Amino acid sequence: MTGRRLQYAGLAVLVALPFVGVPEYYMHILVLILIWGFVYTAWAIMGRFGLVSLGHGAFLGIGAYTVALAWNLLGLTPWLGIPLGVGLAVLVAVVIGYPCFRFRVVGHYFALVTLALGEVVRLTIVALRDHTGGSLGLTPNRYGEGTSLYALQFADKEVFYVIALLLWLAGIWIWRRVDASMARFAMDALSEDEDAAASVGVHVTAQKLRITMLSAALTALGGGVYAQYLLYVNPGTVSGIGVSLQIVFAAIAGGMFTALGPTVGAMITIVLAETLRIAIGTEVIGLDTTIYGVMLILFIIFLPKGVLGGLIELYERRTAGGAGAMAGKREVGGGA
Repeated sequence: MTGRRLQYAGLAVLVALPFVGVPEYYMHILVLILIWGFVYTAWAIMGRFGLVSLGHGAFLGIGAYTVALAWNLLGLTPWLGIPLGVGLAVLVAVVIGYPCFRFRVVGHYFALVTLALGEVVRLTIVALRDHTGGSLGLTPNRYGEGTSLYALQFADKEVFYVIALLLWLAGIWIWRRVDASMARFAMDALSEDEDAAASVGVHVTAQKLRITMLSAALTALGGGVYAQYLLYVNPGTVSGIGVSLQIVFAAIAGGMFTALGPTVGAMITIVLAETLRIAIGTEVIGLDTTIYGVMLILFIIFLPKGVLGGLIELYERRTAGGAGAMAGKREVGGGA
């Protein structure tokens, strides 16, 4: 009951933030944490079952660039461009995922296939520089001045904070729905032994493909919203190896086996990146990525369940230990 009250209290604080005069910079950080928390949660939905994708930057980039290109080239509102990007990402997930799952490409081989996918998408964006701006990136056209619901462009960060909060809550809800569904047990069985799971009626290819399509769709959705928030996309920040590894690191660091773990990972990565940017600027290029790598190794060795997962495990152990001690005292007292 205490945990549920804490959740409600935390949600009340998040809802109240736009109305208490949070400075613009901190509101910007909060929006980034919510959007990236959603993206990391999307990866964790798939990664927690042993489907380690190192190419989710491909789905993020597809979502981001589709909405920007649809708006700039076709004048298509983001309300249609974002679903279009989601659909395209799902199609790519099927094209890549089906043969991998059908022919049992698993483990590090699957990771390498997805890693190549991320680079293919990044290089395609760079190659289509006449439309995408190449390595220089792309800026969606402004629609008039100030706020435009049609163009999904808002001058006030508070408006986008509400959008990001709703998106993040939807991601948490979907994660929990998957966790409480029969698909969770089927995927757990598949992650342990595919042959044994298939022998009891689990459709291996279909189950893996469904969870991959869901993860790709949510990641592309996050990419579309991210592009609309920043009104700028760059192949180095929304696709390719760098952002794909960032997604993996954040989800693992926060704890991909808990609903809020990836959001904790978002807080770690974004606060770390901003701290390094303010402290050293651009004097040491790639320092944040190096630190991510070192921290990832340390987390895998010492905190395999992530920060939040480790804290929950520690709390449960202490609670169980306290309950055991109380039971022992009762037995001693009763025997006396």
